[in-house]
Amino acid sequence: MGEVFDYVDELGPTKIMHVYEPTSELKGVLVIDNVAAGPSIGGLRMAPDVSTRECARLARAMTLKNAMAGLPHGGGKSVLFGDPKMHAEEKERLIREFACALKGETDYIFGPDMGTDETAMAWVKDEIGRAVGLPREIGGIPLDEIGATGWGISHVVDVALDHCDFQLEGARVAVQGFGSVGRHAAGFLTRKGAVLVAAADSKGTIVNPEGLDLQALEGLKAEGRSVIDYSHGQKLKRDRVIDVECDIWIPAARPDVIHEDNVARLNTRLVVEGANIPITPGAEKILHERGVLCVPDFIANAGGVICAAMEFQNASQAVALQTIEEKLRVNTAQVLEASRNQQIPPREAALNLATERVKRAMTFRRWSTF
Repeated sequence: MGEVFDYVDELGPTKIMHVYEPTSELKGVLVIDNVAAGPSIGGLRMAPDVSTRECARLARAMTLKNAMAGLPHGGGKSVLFGDPKMHAEEKERLIREFACALKGETDYIFGPDMGTDETAMAWVKDEIGRAVGLPREIGGIPLDEIGATGWGISHVVDVALDHCDFQLEGARVAVQGFGSVGRHAAGFLTRKGAVLVAAADSKGTIVNPEGLDLQALEGLKAEGRSVIDYSHGQKLKRDRVIDVECDIWIPAARPDVIHEDNVARLNTRLVVEGANIPITPGAEKILHERGVLCVPDFIANAGGVICAAMEFQNASQAVALQTIEEKLRVNTAQVLEASRNQQIPPREAALNLATERVKRAMTFRRWSTF
């Protein structure tokens, strides 16, 4: 508990649960941050190095994200310790056991995240009947398949460019984390005229200033290979994607990849945060002082949870995509205008707006709890 004390305030968290079963090697954490607006929605993240602190930070990001998106849901997050590339049968067993352990936590609705996907959500749904981001075959809107988060990012970029001195046509894009979010974001942007010059995954970075073949990269990933297996570019270490000169830099992997010690290496004009908490507050402040526009995570990457909420309400895929576009364009414009008018970083402007909405929702609750 001590490691999350920095994230306890008037908004939450309302509940932290640790799940541990040594005989089956099951170890996980659930953080329900705030449910003033309704039951929390948040992804299940699976990785060997997750932590309670990370879970609490991600749960708060979901509270803010859902509030800014105007959803009838609060914020929560769960993490499961383990290698997401473990044998499929073992992974299924752990996820099903974890879901069963949290069956009574009806204020939390599971969604997919790093290390989990639509199939994993189908397992959760089968066990406890409470999950979103499901396969199409059982009534879901498959977030990863349609690229809901990347779709939202493309519209955030479009609005953010009104505050930049360059156009999307010919803009150089670098993506850190070429997974379901990063590759879809790259796809939507390149189809609008941008040029993908760098992509990184867990194995390394591939760079070509003349442009990378997105279809070829997607083919490699579909085969279970790395972007560094691409034959027409310079191969670099994974974190060297930070050094690539570009116009738009999209972090779409783990938390805190940009921090005070490496932010000076970032050579870009616009950062759109596809991952949750990918840049430390101190590094964001430095970027702002340098004149680099940085659209914060809970504004930029809300497409996935908006789609999940629409699925929960039995909306169609078309309605979900339209809702993502409308909400993210409005929210991005509102945050960036407030940032410009008040001369404050975009995250500060976004936090002010989101916190105000959460506190307003809390006034409608009978009890003075989170």
